[in-house]
Amino acid sequence: MTAEFAVALPAVVVVIALGVAALGAGARQVRLQDAAADAARLLARGDDRGRAAGAVEASVSGAGMAVEEVADLVCVTATAPAGLPGLTLQARSCALAGGL
Repeated sequence: MTAEFAVALPAVVVVIALGVAALGAGARQVRLQDAAADAARLLARGDDRGRAAGAVEASVSGAGMAVEEVADLVCVTATAPAGLPGLTLQARSCALAGGL
């Protein structure tokens, strides 16, 4: 039984590690979406881009943002590394310009 355990243990460890990393990426995605929404609201009410970018970076380390104005909407796209190799998270949120 020891040989079977020695063969199966690395596979179990890899599956558990990937599961934990996927849960972490999911939590990071939720924080990124909240940060994008906060940044869009900040920009829509007239705050400067530095403050909005700071809010995104404070919520998710290593995150960046891009701003797009479409008609009377201010849209923010936030991106951040997922913590898994080769994956990047992205979240987009829009707010009505001039809103409170």
